Amino acid sequence: MRQEGAAARHSVVSLRGVSKRFGARTAVDALDLEVPQGICFGLLGPNGAGKTTSLRMIYGVTRPSAGSVRVFGLEVAREARAVRARLGVTLQENVQIESLSPTDNLRIFGRYHLLDGARLADRVEALLDFLELRSHADVPVSALSGGFQRRLAIAMSLINEPELLILDEPTTGLDPAVRLALWSRVRELRAGGTSVLLTTHYMDEAERLCDRVAIMSEGRAVADGSPRELVARYVRPEALELDCTPQEEASLLADGDRDWQRLRTGQRLVVYADEASAVAERIRKRDGGDRRPLVIRPSNLEDVFLAATGTKLEEHP
Repeated sequence: MRQEGAAARHSVVSLRGVSKRFGARTAVDALDLEVPQGICFGLLGPNGAGKTTSLRMIYGVTRPSAGSVRVFGLEVAREARAVRARLGVTLQENVQIESLSPTDNLRIFGRYHLLDGARLADRVEALLDFLELRSHADVPVSALSGGFQRRLAIAMSLINEPELLILDEPTTGLDPAVRLALWSRVRELRAGGTSVLLTTHYMDEAERLCDRVAIMSEGRAVADGSPRELVARYVRPEALELDCTPQEEASLLADGDRDWQRLRTGQRLVVYADEASAVAERIRKRDGGDRRPLVIRPSNLEDVFLAATGTKLEEHP
């Protein structure tokens, strides 16, 4: 027991053999997960992979069918109230009183956390500035844009100065400028010592924000590491993209290097290699010049995601 407690002190979140079943359906299947303290950790996966169910067990609104969920070293099933007091949670859907202003929503939510008087006033003022809500502080939420409502949702989750901030798809549907602004706030929080656990469908978001990520598929974690480590583990360093049929592929890449990897999604073919320019040269020679557009780029976390969640990467001789 002492060893488990020691491990938990080094992790802000620890899941051991966690499963969640809804009738005959298994949403989370014997999941092991460690979220180190003080980092931004991304939980990635396709729809139905079990990400949101895992988060709900971490912040204590869903009980696991089996296994242990610890947050701050505390067993969530037994000490949910103590855990929630130290958490901030931004859900996929905004939960706000639309007839009231951001200032009033923050004040009311602060009261839920038993903040009062000068401390509550200070937190409201600080968060209006931190999330750049000052210009709309007294506007009814119903009149705010989606971007401002999302900023308010994150501000509300920070009212109690949480040690762990959970963000469930925080920037889905937002325009690029608002996404960049929220990324900046997340980086500031992490730099200030707040642990961040987020889910996202945007691979560039995970790659830019997260120190580590876990990729889930069918309720299990199928890959875990830093974005750079995962790219190095799953794919070659460079990628070449082109449109071609399977028949054209067989001709263009016949007798290709055995270290090349190929991934096909519809008509789009991606070839991974140590030097994608050599692959491009081979294709141009066999294709009769530059008539076919080719894209050469560094491999990224989206390539890892496709490889790890069911779209096969195949080695070809």
